[in-house]
Amino acid sequence: MSDIYTNNYVIVAIFLILGVLLPVATVSFVGPLLRPKKPTREKQTTYESGNIPVGDSWVRFNVKYYIFALMFVIFDVETLFLYPWAVAYKGLGLFALVEMVIFISLLVVGLIYAWRKKVLEWN
Repeated sequence: MSDIYTNNYVIVAIFLILGVLLPVATVSFVGPLLRPKKPTREKQTTYESGNIPVGDSWVRFNVKYYIFALMFVIFDVETLFLYPWAVAYKGLGLFALVEMVIFISLLVVGLIYAWRKKVLEWN
């Protein structure tokens, strides 16, 4: 019985090693061989559009923009969890309904918290 578990761990270890080594090998060795390399003075400037850069490149952005975007992504992804639940609702029963009510109530609490912190206001 323990041989079956050891075999499963070996398979997982092989996939983990491959999952790390293949992207690293691709980026490190295969990428430089396949990509076009024709450096010119124009391509090594900040912008390839031909316009001369004006001003400093370190511009401060308000953190609220990033928080607003993260809030959108979080609530957008969380609503994706509702679709499989709705499709399989008949087979899941009352327990799944209670779990989904808890899940939606947590989302509403998060939305109220963000609303009170004025994260959703766009200035």
